[in-house]
Formats: sequence, C-alpha cells, structure tokens
Amino acid sequence: MKTKQIKKYLLYAVAILFAIIFIYPLYILFLVSFSPTTTTLDKLFPSQLPIKLTLNNFISALTQYHFVAPLFKSLEVAFMVGAITLAIAIPAAYGLSKLNRRLGNLIMVFLFIANLVPALIIAIPISVEFIKAGLFDSPFALALAQSLFTLPLATFILLGSFRAIPKDLESQARVDGMGLFRTIYTILVPLAKAGVAAAFLLSWLTSWDEFTFAVILSPLKPTLPVIVYINITEGSLIQAAAFAAVVSIPVIILTVVLQKYIRGIYLTGGITG
Repeated sequence: MKTKQIKKYLLYAVAILFAIIFIYPLYILFLVSFSPTTTTLDKLFPSQLPIKLTLNNFISALTQYHFVAPLFKSLEVAFMVGAITLAIAIPAAYGLSKLNRRLGNLIMVFLFIANLVPALIIAIPISVEFIKAGLFDSPFALALAQSLFTLPLATFILLGSFRAIPKDLESQARVDGMGLFRTIYTILVPLAKAGVAAAFLLSWLTSWDEFTFAVILSPLKPTLPVIVYINITEGSLIQAAAFAAVVSIPVIILTVVLQKYIRGIYLTGGITG
C-alpha cells in the first residue's frame, strides 16, 4: 500500500473519530429526550440504544412551562440579527475591500476589539438608552444590541469574499452605467453569496443562544435561552433534555441547509489572498 493511501485512510479514521466524539453527546441528548426514565436515568448502566421511545417527555415539558412565546421571540430576534448584520456588514466589507489591504486589516482588528468587551458592561448603559427611547424589552432593541457582536465577524467574512471577486467585473458594471449600490447588490453580492450565507448563519447562531443581553434587555418577555435556564433549574433532567433537544433542532436544520457554505475558504475573511 502506498504512503499516500495510508495517510488518506488515517485522515479518514481521525475524521470519523472526531465526528463520533462530537456527535455522541447530541445522540445521548436525543436518546434521553425520547426515552422513558425506566430505560435511562433509573438504571445504573442505561442502554445506549433506543429500546423504547416516547413523546411524554416533550409533552410534559411543553405543557408544564410557557415555552412557545419565547421560542418564537428567539426565532424573530435571530432572523432580525442576521438581517441587520448583513445590512451593515455588506457595505462595510465592500468599503474595506477598497482600502489598502494592510489598512483594511488594521481596521478589522479594531472592529474585533468590540468582541473583547464583556457583554454585561455594554448591556447596562444600552438598556438605559433603550428605556429612554421606549424600546426596552422589544425584539428589535435586543436584535440591535446582539448585532454589536455579530458585525465584526460578518464583516471579516464578507471582506474576504469581496476581495476574491475580480475587479474587472465591477469596473465593467460601472462602465455600463450601473450605480454604486446597484453594482454591489446585483453583481457583487450574488457572486459573494457563499460568504453572505456563512455570515448570516454565524450571526443567527450567535443570537440564538445569546444570554446576557436577553436577560438585561428583555426581562419581561424572555427569549428561549432565558426561559430554558429558569425552568431547567426548577425541573427534572428529563425535561431539561427535552428543552435542550428543542433548542438544538433549529440549529441543526439551518446548519444542514447552509452547510455547503461552512467551509474554511469562506471563513478566511480578510486573510484570503
């Protein structure tokens, strides 16, 4: 057997091993969620196979706790964060792509400094301003606050996408009489759709499980992570597993739909040559 083939099989083996390591906890989560306690928690050595399945855990969790409204609010806020992030990150990334590469990368470093500031320090003064503006406890206000942390990464991803597009295409569009914004949104954005999808997905995921801003800016009508935390600390492990499974389902669906864009080539951002 050739050395290259051996390395190839070893790489596959390592990839499979890591896949099992990462998927196993998710498998156990769904196993506990869909299994009665008699086959899981009540046994010292529970079976790792789905011997008996039931929906009673989900029914108990969904009927005992107020779950639907926080779920829809989290979905609303997450999609709003994705939209707000793209609306700002696309023109920002385009503008940075027109600067000198070194200067553009330096500006990106300063943008990432915002992610180093603890969310609690930012959330408190923001909540005061939202109260004055009448936006406190609203989904739009929460989405605006969460976008502060999604914008740098989205801009970084889109910057690499715009830099990878040949400049001749943009020049030809401008020669044909297209304006700046029409050129960006009808020529460049479709060509950078992979980066746009990746930026949206990461922004959505960041908002979906965000906790600090949700607690401070939306205490009366909490989002799903907050309500899950409150109820899990008062409930049973079975109900906690059911909640966790429900929270994971939208993430799995969106990731599967956009998985072809989650590749290293689209996440290299400004360092793409």
